[in-house]
Amino acid sequence: MCYLYVPNGVNMRHWRPSSAGDSFELNRSTAALADVAGEVSFIEGLRHQNGTSGRDGAGDHARAHATYLTAARPRKTAGTDIHLGVSADQLVAQRIGEATRLPSLELSCDGVRRSGSCDSGYACAYQFNLSWADDDTPVSPEDNPRLVFERLFGDGDHGERTANYQRRQAQQKSMLDFLSEEAKFIDRQLGGDDRQKLDEYFTAVRDIERRIEKSEAYGVPADPDRPTPPGIPTSYRDHIRLMMDVLSLALETDSTRVASFMLAHDGSNRSFPDIEIGDGHHDLSHHKKNPERLEKIARIDQFYVEQFAYFLKKLKSSVDSEGNSLLDHTMVLYGSGICDGDRHNHDDLPVIAAGGEAIGWKQNKYRRFKGGRPMADLHLDMIRRMGVEEESFGDSAGVLDMTS
Repeated sequence: MCYLYVPNGVNMRHWRPSSAGDSFELNRSTAALADVAGEVSFIEGLRHQNGTSGRDGAGDHARAHATYLTAARPRKTAGTDIHLGVSADQLVAQRIGEATRLPSLELSCDGVRRSGSCDSGYACAYQFNLSWADDDTPVSPEDNPRLVFERLFGDGDHGERTANYQRRQAQQKSMLDFLSEEAKFIDRQLGGDDRQKLDEYFTAVRDIERRIEKSEAYGVPADPDRPTPPGIPTSYRDHIRLMMDVLSLALETDSTRVASFMLAHDGSNRSFPDIEIGDGHHDLSHHKKNPERLEKIARIDQFYVEQFAYFLKKLKSSVDSEGNSLLDHTMVLYGSGICDGDRHNHDDLPVIAAGGEAIGWKQNKYRRFKGGRPMADLHLDMIRRMGVEEESFGDSAGVLDMTS
């Protein structure tokens, strides 16, 4: 399962397909999906009720981001007493993560923030983290493709990574042995309060030891015949695609089966020099029905969908011995937690589902749900198709049927 997030809603006029059912036509903003149209479905009418203001007032961007994978209402606080809920990806990772080298992979093209105030009294943790391990623990994403690649496959050039990996494992174990002996010596000289601090330290050390043991149990990681990424490119398009390249390699080598990718946080005011738009995205999203602003939003939507299409084509090009593509075996969900950035509404969300046909999803559809259906129903379907039996998730009211 793989989630891709884009911020600030879309220009629905150029987003929504022309007709419902099996014979829809792609609109202007989504035309880049033409080569993989048979592998995607548009879903209309999904909502996140917990993204709405309720009694919490302003802060729709923080709530949009926080609810997207959790379907839970974030506690409004700018302090450390954050409270949300486990995200769909982490729920699955906690149940099946032992089957792969990494339980899950969290990626971003933004910086990482876990503290401070970001949106109308909401902590930055809500706005910069899609994945949550539990009610108060965000799982920070990585925005440097080089570090992601080295985490997956080791450092160095192709042909050197195996030896480098083994050398690093030996060094880590040697260092842990040394630190444990030093800590035991210090422990004999400490009082009660300091011993508690030392115990916290030992807990962290044991966590590292468990990660090393798990890594060794899976043997030496794959060594793809690809160069190690140099770092974060200056071009936003190149940054996105490089992260997608690494993500597709992670799935292809079965290094993980669960991933989330935040292309930008909600409320992002990034400009788009790649398509000659110097205005900030968030500023443009408050369009007040201004035609010039709406036109630029449509072009930004098109830019993001082009990157999504690039990713789907990469997954489709990886084919196994039985003729099934990696895309056939991977459920991909692309969307935003806001529909119209000017209205800040959390219903009728722009959502595209792709792939997953080898595990039951049927694509090439335009599915419409009137009256608003919890997006958690779709998350619950994905959770169950990953082999995790849950009765409910978030504010789900049932399971969304993606088989017909």
